[in-house]
Amino acid sequence: MEFSLKLQYYRLVCVMVLLPALCYSKDYFVKSRATYYGSSDGLGTTSGACGFGEYGRNISSGNVAGVYRLYKNGVGCGACYQVRCTTNPQICTKKGVNVVVTDYGQGDNTDFILSHHAYEAMARPGTADRLFAYGVVGVEYQRVPCQYVGHKIQVKVHEYSRNPDYLAIIMLYQAGKSDILSVDIWQQGKWVEMRRSFGAVFDMPNPPLGAISLRFKVHDNAGIKWPKAVIPRNWKAGVAYDTDIQLQ
Repeated sequence: MEFSLKLQYYRLVCVMVLLPALCYSKDYFVKSRATYYGSSDGLGTTSGACGFGEYGRNISSGNVAGVYRLYKNGVGCGACYQVRCTTNPQICTKKGVNVVVTDYGQGDNTDFILSHHAYEAMARPGTADRLFAYGVVGVEYQRVPCQYVGHKIQVKVHEYSRNPDYLAIIMLYQAGKSDILSVDIWQQGKWVEMRRSFGAVFDMPNPPLGAISLRFKVHDNAGIKWPKAVIPRNWKAGVAYDTDIQLQ
């Protein structure tokens, strides 16, 4: 009887320990649809809804996308996804393409509006014209870690800012599978939440004078984190400032 109970116990432990590992070791793709938008150079757009500007045009070699349901009122900006077409296996590669979310867009029941460059990257060599001919294709996607070798988070002072009257910021090189939920600024002895102005842009009128202390509410696989950064007192619009923050 005692042996039987021990055997059942070890079986239960095995299931509890090994089953999650087996489940999470496999890729999990979601089925959807994707289309593309045109541009003169095939890259992204500087006017994307996330507010990234030039960064949003050429990050990830221009493999960028506008999303619909994954936009999440701007929280989805900067996330990376592997997208691969499923419409025609003779045309579509198995790997697909990794894209960065830089814009909001809704097509014909699509979750992704890919840059011309990203859409083409889903096709096998010599078959891109056939893929473009579909216009809209079936895809499957999964979120993947963003990887920026040699980069940590940068805090860019948005071009709309005016020192000292108005501060707007946006974070660049958001690595890993992390979401930046909110940003706080240290003001008069306490943390004050900045407004999400649009996309991934956070702002505050009449920010504190001097160096600006910031903290970020970040959600990743481990839960909520609060990394901090400082930008100099003489901050300037359009300048991106390095931090020691490395998201995962």
